[in-house]
Amino acid sequence: MKKFLNICYLIIFSVVLGACASGKKLEKTITATINLESFRNHFTGIMIYDPITGDTLYRHNSDKYFTPASNTKIFTLYTSLLLLPKQVPTLKYCSVNDTLFIEGTGDPSLLYPYLKDSSVTRFLKGIKNISLNLNNFTDSKFGPGWAWEDYDGYYSAERSAFPIFGNVVTISKTDTLSVIPSYFKSDVNLIKNTVNRENDTNTFYFDPKRKDTLEIPFKTESIVVKTLLERALGREISVAQKMPCEEKMILPGILTDSINKRMMQESDNFLAEQLLLLASSTLSDTLNTKTAIEYMLNNHLKDLKQPPRWVDGSGLSRYNLFSPEAIVYVLSAIHKKVPKERLFNLFAEGGKSGTIAEWYPGNPHPYIYAKTGTLGNNHNISGYLITKSGKTLIFSFMNNHFTNPTSVIKKQMQYVFEWVRDNY
Repeated sequence: MKKFLNICYLIIFSVVLGACASGKKLEKTITATINLESFRNHFTGIMIYDPITGDTLYRHNSDKYFTPASNTKIFTLYTSLLLLPKQVPTLKYCSVNDTLFIEGTGDPSLLYPYLKDSSVTRFLKGIKNISLNLNNFTDSKFGPGWAWEDYDGYYSAERSAFPIFGNVVTISKTDTLSVIPSYFKSDVNLIKNTVNRENDTNTFYFDPKRKDTLEIPFKTESIVVKTLLERALGREISVAQKMPCEEKMILPGILTDSINKRMMQESDNFLAEQLLLLASSTLSDTLNTKTAIEYMLNNHLKDLKQPPRWVDGSGLSRYNLFSPEAIVYVLSAIHKKVPKERLFNLFAEGGKSGTIAEWYPGNPHPYIYAKTGTLGNNHNISGYLITKSGKTLIFSFMNNHFTNPTSVIKKQMQYVFEWVRDNY
C-alpha cells in the first residue's frame, strides 16, 4: 500500500512539475514575442485562461483599458444571448377597430440582403388598414464617437426602429444599372464622385466604370421608411404618432442566432447596433442602446474588475474602452452558457471563415474560433483556442497604437497562438 501511495505521489509530482515547466516556457515564449521590435512601440495586452482549471496561464497588461474596435461585438453577443429569445421579436402590434397598428423592435432582418427575411411582409400582406409608429426610437441614428465622414460607408448605416433593406442602397452595373431598393434608382447619379452620397439628402453617386457592388447607407427619414414598406406590401399605409394600446402582441421572426452568426463572423456593424436596440425592446417600450448597455452592466456584468466604457454595439466608436480581462470574463460566461457546437458556429473559424479566413489556419484541424477588432492603428482578437492536447483555452490579445502594418502584428500573434496550440 505504501509503495502504491509513493507511486501516486510521484505521478502527481511529475504532472505538477511538468505543468509548471510548461507554464514557464509559455510565459518565456510569449514575453519574448511581445518584446520584439515590431511590438516595442505600441500598447499590448494579453490574457490566456483555462476555464477548466480556472488558471490564468499568461497575463500582460490584462487589467488595462484598450480600444476594442469590433471586440465590442463580444459584449453585444452576450447581451443577445441573455435577453433575446430563440426567434427574433420582429414586430409589435395591436388592433383597434379595423386598423392594425405596428411598430418596429429594431429587428434588422426585414429584406436585409444577407438575411432576406420576409416575416413582416408575409404577416402584413392580407391586412387592409395598417398604421406604422416610428416614434418609439429615442436614440441617435449614429453612435457616440463615430467618425462623421463615414456616413456614406456601408459599415456605418443609420440605426433605426424599423430598418428595411439593411438601411442601405445596393448598386451594381453590368449591362444595366441595378439599384435595390428600386425606389432610389432615380436618385443615383452615374458619375465618379469623392463621396458616395450627399450628407443631407438621399442623392447617391456611382462610378459607371466600377465593376463591383457598392452599398451606401440611406437616410432613414419617416417618409422613406413608410414608402419602402408600402412598396414591399403593394398598398398604402398610414403613419401613427403613437401606439393606441398598452398591451401589444409580438411577431416572431428568424432565428436570433442567424443574426448573431453574421455579426460575429463578418463583423457586421449594422447587425450589432440593431441587436442592442432589439435587446432594449425587451426591457422598455422605447428603443435605446443605452438602456440595454446599462441593464447589462448593472445586472450581468457588475462583477467585472474593470468596468468597461461601453457606448455602442459595433465598436465603431473610439470611446469604447475594454480590458483583456473583461473580455475573457464575458467569453468565459458565454462558454458556460452555450454548448460547444453552437458556440463555435457563431464565431469566425481560423483559416476557414469570416474575418480570419486568411489567418490562423489549422494543422490540420481548425484551432481558433474568435472575433477580431480592427480600427486604424489597432488590432485585437479574442476567443477560443483548441490545443493539440484537446484543451479549450480562452484568450484576448489586444494591440493598440501601432505604426507597423497590421499584417506584421498578425504574423507575430499567429506565432504565439500556434506555439500555445502545439505546446500546452
